[in-house]
Amino acid sequence: MKSSGDLRAEPVPERTAPALEDEPHPPVAASHPLGEDIARYTDTYFRKTKAIVERFGDRRVTYAVFLRRPVVAAPRLALEWLARVGRERGTEFQVELLFEEGDWVGAGEPLMYVTGSFHHLVDLETNLLQKIGPACVAAFNAYSMCTDLPYVAFLAMDARHCAGLEMAEMMAYAASVGSRRARAETNAIGFIGNATDATAHFFGRSRGLGTMPHALIGYAGSTVRAAEMFHETFPEDPLYVLVDYFGREVTDALEVCRRFPDLAAEGRLGIRLDTHGGRFLEGLDVAASYAVLERHAPQAIRTYRTPEELAWLTGTGVTAAAIFHMREQLDAAGFRQVKIIASSGFSPQKCKLMASVRAPIDIIGTGSYLPERWSETYATADVIAYDGEPRVKVGREFLFERPRAAVGGAGRKAR
Repeated sequence: MKSSGDLRAEPVPERTAPALEDEPHPPVAASHPLGEDIARYTDTYFRKTKAIVERFGDRRVTYAVFLRRPVVAAPRLALEWLARVGRERGTEFQVELLFEEGDWVGAGEPLMYVTGSFHHLVDLETNLLQKIGPACVAAFNAYSMCTDLPYVAFLAMDARHCAGLEMAEMMAYAASVGSRRARAETNAIGFIGNATDATAHFFGRSRGLGTMPHALIGYAGSTVRAAEMFHETFPEDPLYVLVDYFGREVTDALEVCRRFPDLAAEGRLGIRLDTHGGRFLEGLDVAASYAVLERHAPQAIRTYRTPEELAWLTGTGVTAAAIFHMREQLDAAGFRQVKIIASSGFSPQKCKLMASVRAPIDIIGTGSYLPERWSETYATADVIAYDGEPRVKVGREFLFERPRAAVGGAGRKAR
């Protein structure tokens, strides 16, 4: 029997992404507005403009879409929705995609030009931009994490941190885009899957992945018993066990390893560290943490560190010292094949810190590639041409810097 706990039940997806138009995937989530719902979820001034254009005459316009910070292009969900709306309205929108999925896009560079009826485009801006900015920033973050830690497999565990189904779809998609770019550039392992079935297809899988929640350990009454229950129910899965529930990470980890020596020897047993920031991992304090790093990464404590970096090295929670300490204890007990899964606040910055000391992590479970500053995700769209005549508000002339053919509407149709 296989389950969502099997992190290797299916092959890791190919490391090269197919063309944007050719990749098969399910239709967009039901939460994407269509029909009359578009008007309900769009800004009122766009709806009023639509009514004015309907009264005084339509024009063919070109929008330039851009962000104010560097991102990785992740436009697919937005384009799928735009094409679906076009079909519903019996019109076509011409899209000049200036950067393919996974490309690096500089701050202020137009990501795409969208040309079509002003009457049909003006009320779509609100929803279109919602689907572009967050995905592009999250893809950038996922890419950064994967390239900083190319030897680590990542699992996207963001679903429960998302504000609804549409955001969950965007974030899973973004992680897959950033991961593919990292694989192409650095041969990184990248994101091997995510937590829910609905978005597993972005990672080339049919099912979501996961280990076990703390609630299962509380239900079982002991870490070892929870591991036994999991293994009895899903015997073909790798067994990845949380060990922080009782504050005995090392003790419980070794007990689990001794209970399942065959799985440990086969590399099918893993220890997940999720110690919260209010306490040290078992056996550590500040002094002991410094001693661990002195043995494994002395340069880490001999250079300038910000308070945040120092906390990730030697503080409470899942730190570099905690990970090295767990590896030491497992190896000393003869469990060198047992994997370490790390979670709890693994943002791009924390991943970069872990990479700087080459922390011995096998898998990272993270939802922290989600944009931290939401204001950075704000995408913008400006009309830059009316019936082929270039025109834009003062200060946005930089949107004309792309080839002039694009402004006239050349490119593929959103269909």
